[in-house]
Amino acid sequence: MKKVILSLALVSTLLFSCNNNENETTMTEAPATYTFERNGESTVDFNGQTTRIQMGNEFVSALTVTTETSASLNAKFAHAEGDNDFSDADLNASSKNLRSKTAASTDFYAANTTDATAIKTQFDSWISAQVNDVFPNWSVNASTGVAGKIQEAGGGSERFVTAQGLELNQMINKSLIGGLMVDQILNNYLSTAVLDEGTNRADNDNDVVATDKVYTNMEHKWDEAFGYLYGNEVDVTAPVLNIDSFLNKYLSRVEGDDDFAGIASDIYDAFKLGRAAIVAKDYTTRDAQAEILKEKISEIVGIRAVYYLQQAKATLGTDNASAFHDLSEGLGFVYSLQFTRQPNSDLPYFTKTEVDAFVATLLEGNGFWDLTDATLDDISTTISAKFNFTLEQAAN
Repeated sequence: MKKVILSLALVSTLLFSCNNNENETTMTEAPATYTFERNGESTVDFNGQTTRIQMGNEFVSALTVTTETSASLNAKFAHAEGDNDFSDADLNASSKNLRSKTAASTDFYAANTTDATAIKTQFDSWISAQVNDVFPNWSVNASTGVAGKIQEAGGGSERFVTAQGLELNQMINKSLIGGLMVDQILNNYLSTAVLDEGTNRADNDNDVVATDKVYTNMEHKWDEAFGYLYGNEVDVTAPVLNIDSFLNKYLSRVEGDDDFAGIASDIYDAFKLGRAAIVAKDYTTRDAQAEILKEKISEIVGIRAVYYLQQAKATLGTDNASAFHDLSEGLGFVYSLQFTRQPNSDLPYFTKTEVDAFVATLLEGNGFWDLTDATLDDISTTISAKFNFTLEQAAN
């Protein structure tokens, strides 16, 4: 039986909200699509997010190219303007990069530079290990305690793993979903500290646009949150999903599970209504939509963490290449749990300390070679209990 839950997301399906202000009732209505204009010009702009998503796509692809070096991979991760790090000249010309925005949200890391530095250093160490531990063993058959290649049953895909069975490219990819996309959306751009920073609210109330722009700063901040999910879409008025290697792809995966069908529209509707509320100067509705997005986007991370840990049980010990691939993806989503955000709270669903303990348990001793179903079930149950879904719903 599925849980019956009165979710915040029900609000978003109404596509409108009442706002009572000094005995005057106004109605904020969302447009049919994420389309907003001022004086006939679109006010929607998230080009920086598109740039980082595209940089991320090239970066994670490069993690399995053995001619790459620690220097070249780190240059893709921490790109400097003008450096020839990517195949796209526009990306090379950009001042944007991935590393500077990883674990960099206002709410979670502005006053917590210790954790922010530790997380960035963790990504650096994974990159180094891929080059120094995995690449040299690319042609070696992996075994307990030995890095190398391992092939899926029936002549399937070859996976390239550490001595503990971990596919670092998958770990890095899925951890970036939390450390970059989720953290920037939920704990930065949808934060009232960012949306209402400085004179943003007064400027928005008076339609004062940013210098040489057609949008207000508050409108732009909301768009930037939107961009980390939809920034690589060809047409954001009709998102197709599964068009990048990050959050967009895994929203598609969760939407494709019958237990969670409708989450894609819940998220898109909340983005639309929140943006419309900014235009209407209706900050109560804006903030309500931000809380919906915290719940639903966090759920993507939790669902996929449990999904991959449970999927691995079917092949662990019989087709370790398949199991290790699932476990590596799952571990990346587990790592991303620390960047989630409980609605109406200043806290993630799991703290860094809790996440680090999960990671240590999964990689203890010989890592994936020694894992048991009981350990996977224990962690999966603990994760599911924090969210509004069951282990069974997430596992299939």
